Amino acid sequence: MVILLKNIKKYLNKVVTLRGWIFNIRSSGSIYFCQFRDGTGEIQAIVSKKDVDEETWQLTKKLTLESSCEITGKVYQEKRSPSGYEMLVKKLKVFQIALKYPIGKKSHGVDFLMDHRHLWIRSRRQQAILKIRDEVIFSIREFMRKNDFVLTDTPILTPTPCEQVELFKTDYFGEKAYLSQSGQLYLEALIYSLGRVYDFGPVFRAEKSKTRRHLIEFWMMDAEMAFVDHQENMRIQEELVSYLVEKVIKNRKKELEILKRNLEPLKNVKPPFVKITYDQAIDLLKKKGVKIKWGDDFGGDEETILSKSFEKPVFIEKYPAGIKAFYMKPDPENQKYVLNDDLLAPEGYGEIIGGSERIDDLNTLEEKIKEFKLPKEEYQWYLDLRRYGSVPHSGFGLGLERTVAWLCGLEHIRETIPFPRLINRLRP
Repeated sequence: MVILLKNIKKYLNKVVTLRGWIFNIRSSGSIYFCQFRDGTGEIQAIVSKKDVDEETWQLTKKLTLESSCEITGKVYQEKRSPSGYEMLVKKLKVFQIALKYPIGKKSHGVDFLMDHRHLWIRSRRQQAILKIRDEVIFSIREFMRKNDFVLTDTPILTPTPCEQVELFKTDYFGEKAYLSQSGQLYLEALIYSLGRVYDFGPVFRAEKSKTRRHLIEFWMMDAEMAFVDHQENMRIQEELVSYLVEKVIKNRKKELEILKRNLEPLKNVKPPFVKITYDQAIDLLKKKGVKIKWGDDFGGDEETILSKSFEKPVFIEKYPAGIKAFYMKPDPENQKYVLNDDLLAPEGYGEIIGGSERIDDLNTLEEKIKEFKLPKEEYQWYLDLRRYGSVPHSGFGLGLERTVAWLCGLEHIRETIPFPRLINRLRP
């Protein structure tokens, strides 16, 4: 019977068959100790010369790191084993004897590991990160469905940018187009049909940034909600992030242990989060010796300082209108500001969510498009949303990789996605 290692507890003291790879192997002469994985778990497989036939023994002697094989034998619990279980192998079938594996136990440089990313992702650390990524994705979808959001799909190819950032241009049958940086504008159209909506997919930014927080291609979850104001928008973000933390701690304990993640800071992530205004953030940065003036946006260094100043995630709200996107609603109490927020993860990880209440008044939006010198003809469809049943509405976007980096306690975002795209890396 072929089984998956995740189900090994059901088959203790029974003979089963496993298919997978050898990720470590050592010999004491007449016994081989093979660390074996199949993608769902690990087990120590023991091949003893006295318990197998000569053909199986000779095959075992040929095994190398990352050789693929099928093993059959009795499984039992063994606390001394790294996985807690062992198999006493009786039969061995080899699919392929791997060549000498280029990634060893010795320390390798980042460039070497990135050149061999297609192999590096087999390591226990990378497996753990990618499984936590999977948990975050699944939990986002679960939360959104529980809170009446409908999953929708927005275009990757768009005729106009959503914000004034560097985008990838492409030829669209003789017409200029861009790779999407966000599905937000299209999601706003969908709220009039579905109420609460979200999309979840890859987005692209052609920013020539080398910071530990930036990727060229990354995954974003964008959400839009009819009849939701700025304060309610932040409450929903707060609940979502708390939910993600709770699910990762509960369901990915083993992976967090592999990463040696300190769980105490994560356990603090419970509502309510800290809220400060842009002006208060400027004052805080100045007190900490940062040379910054009102009207400057926050970069990675400033976000690090701000997010290290609090034990919980912190909302920074009400930025100056001049440094934020054209569609953000002005603060009715002071038109110099907009009703937006950036949510910074603690421990120095910085922004993981950006959101705002959107302009719902036609005249105000037309003025903003003119002020930002945007081509009005390209936004006529977007203006139509304010002509036919406009309502107060808000939205936000959560960066998947930044969230995963924080939850895993990683130093660099490049480990959060199977094949990262950086300004100096298009391969593998």
